[in-house]
Amino acid sequence: MDRAKARASDESITAGSDFLQLDVGAAPPGGRADWLAGRLRAAIADGRLPLGGRLPASRVLADELGVSRGVVTEAYQRLAEEGQVAGRGRAGTVVVATPATPSAAPARAAVPPPEALFGPAPGTEIFEALRAAPARIDLTPGVPDLAAFPRAAWLRAERAVLRRLDAAALGYGDPRGAPALRLAVAQRLARTRGIRAEPEEVVVVAGVSQALGLLAQVLHADGVHTVAVEDPGSLGVRQHLRNWRLDTPPVAVDAHGLRVGELAAAGHPAVLLTPAHQFPTGVVLHGDRRRQLLDWARRGGLVLEDDYDAEHRYDRPPVPALRGALPERVCYTGSVSKLLAPALRVGWVLVPPRHFDALVAAKRMADLGNAVLPQLVLAELMTSGDLDRHLRLLRRRHVRRRDAMIRAIAAYLPGATVHGAAAGLHLTVTFAGDLPDADLAAATLRRGVKTQPLSWHAQRPYSPGLVLGYAANTASEIDEGVATIGQALRGS
Repeated sequence: MDRAKARASDESITAGSDFLQLDVGAAPPGGRADWLAGRLRAAIADGRLPLGGRLPASRVLADELGVSRGVVTEAYQRLAEEGQVAGRGRAGTVVVATPATPSAAPARAAVPPPEALFGPAPGTEIFEALRAAPARIDLTPGVPDLAAFPRAAWLRAERAVLRRLDAAALGYGDPRGAPALRLAVAQRLARTRGIRAEPEEVVVVAGVSQALGLLAQVLHADGVHTVAVEDPGSLGVRQHLRNWRLDTPPVAVDAHGLRVGELAAAGHPAVLLTPAHQFPTGVVLHGDRRRQLLDWARRGGLVLEDDYDAEHRYDRPPVPALRGALPERVCYTGSVSKLLAPALRVGWVLVPPRHFDALVAAKRMADLGNAVLPQLVLAELMTSGDLDRHLRLLRRRHVRRRDAMIRAIAAYLPGATVHGAAAGLHLTVTFAGDLPDADLAAATLRRGVKTQPLSWHAQRPYSPGLVLGYAANTASEIDEGVATIGQALRGS
């Protein structure tokens, strides 16, 4: 390469905010790092920052923009995690990849109008239909910040795995899961969730949804045909259990979590709940209720513990998992869907010893076991510390986005009550009166913003409201999305 040309290229790229046409005044309050990452991403996509080009030094760009150096380094870190830039030591931060652009958009099925999406009885296809609905801002819950997926760390882990992978490892794997991942999961659960389990007790599954299907088969064979669920509680979970011919009677949730007295009085043999961060209300199961539930289980009840997002706790460490206190009566399941990305389809389940062989048999007949390579890469990500570093970054970002949503709710929905702010990736808001929340969600979608009505997740009459995800949106998107809900609420 001609050195004069390379030098000229470097000079143009490192010219800073003028060359990139960056105006920090356009950044939303509290969202400067997100804004800067977006502008740099756009510059890489349109060629202003070509492959091999060097980004401005973080200190230089921070001085030119008049922001703290932390804003710039966080933006650079985000692009590095996406695999678009990489640090090259004294050579600085260099563009190493451009955003993927599909050559042609795939054909899409017709999307029903908002009124049809938010009808009175959502079917099993409702979540796919809502995901397919066009919108400029998506505030539906259950999705982490997918743009922050640690691509560079994943690639490092993948290269490390492939360098040492024995050819025999490319054959059929153990239906229980790769030993390396089972060990990594057991170690992580002991460290973060208070669960003491041997790697041999862990079964790797394709997400919590498959875990529920396998558990349903095991319970049916054991004569259990009813699993009580929280009310309100996840519509998706109810759909999965009912798909496997399990009845799902509701048990009320209040400010202290599941009403264990109601569960015991009804005589249900098993219950599924989210004790560390109840979905959708965000309540943590109170200590007294926790003791009551464990006593109920010791008397013969079976607990299915869905630990879907317990590690996203912001005010203090999360409460330990129920499984750690009573492993012989608790089936425990978790996944990386909220830690990394749902698309990985990797989760784990632990069951009491008497159910273990039946669960493994059901997993074997379902798919012979998860794909091995992603398991090994995930194990490397866990044991290297990269997953923990990624989560620390996400928690800081989630707190800022949660706070942005709380401010927006106070500004645009002054009559709403906020629930579940201490943890998770979503907030629930409730409204006084008999507001039809499905109609509000439909009106909001017509204005270009997706939400979920709280009534979807309740089997019995409950306060009207919306379930709003904040993890995957910038502060400015959150503000605009909640403002749009306010407009729909007022009918303006």
